[in-house]
Amino acid sequence: MSSASDWDEIFTGLHGASRIKVPDRRAPWSGHLEWQRSKTYSLALCTGGEEVVDRDNRHIRTDPRGTHELLVPLSGSAWVEQGAASGEIGPGVMALCDIDRPLTFAHGADLRSVSLIISGQHLAARSRLAAGGPHLLAGDRGLGRVVRQLTTTLHEEREHLSETTFDLACDRLLDLVCLAAEGGVDSAPTGQRATVEAAIRRYVRDHACDRDLDVVTVARALGWSARYVQQVLQAAGTTSRDLIRRERLNVARTRLASGSWTTYSIAEIAHACGFGSHASFATAFRAEFGITPREARRNA
Repeated sequence: MSSASDWDEIFTGLHGASRIKVPDRRAPWSGHLEWQRSKTYSLALCTGGEEVVDRDNRHIRTDPRGTHELLVPLSGSAWVEQGAASGEIGPGVMALCDIDRPLTFAHGADLRSVSLIISGQHLAARSRLAAGGPHLLAGDRGLGRVVRQLTTTLHEEREHLSETTFDLACDRLLDLVCLAAEGGVDSAPTGQRATVEAAIRRYVRDHACDRDLDVVTVARALGWSARYVQQVLQAAGTTSRDLIRRERLNVARTRLASGSWTTYSIAEIAHACGFGSHASFATAFRAEFGITPREARRNA
């Protein structure tokens, strides 16, 4: 973009209505934007000049987005302020912010960053704590560094990913973002609840297609009571039924995109993933991913 006004239009189209201040609107402007977008996620690399972006209640009322953004600086630095939280982010620090809460974002001309734009509903279904941010996440060590590297790799490889495989990769990235947010700046979540929750999620993921999988099966396999498993999942903002359904849908989406499953009908894949009927599977799939199973297979 050659002018600040052109940049404003592109920027607000991607991130939401905002007031953007630059040192001199008449001066030449150099901005660059690359992005990959699906119905569930957007991933954008931005570089530009010095600016201060304010998104206030008026902007939110007129242009609600229902999204959160993970801001991952690759070089330079920026100042992020939301509510009572504020701080500087750079290559070693990332920010997870709710775009439908007042936000200030200021940076110099040296900032180069990647943003992962996530549905707020999608994020809250995985972790109410992560969705309740903002969060500043360490990106120079432990889990935060894995998040940073995976985000940049996803951007670099975006042209080699179909929409379905892009969403699958972003799903796994979002799981890691939630773990990092729940663990603060530590390299992993702390405390017994986080350990138990991780074990439950791992077991459900590994056994998602078992037709008899339920909370009793999970509890018996892990050595806890069914009531305790339900309490842990409730604290994480989900239930055993929702978690099992979501993991089965993830497996089904992977199989719909896989060449080794092309000889199987959608109904056969649904049954193999633990769904009782094609109709119930198609309804749940569309509600979770915003597209039909047939569209997911066609987009692979």
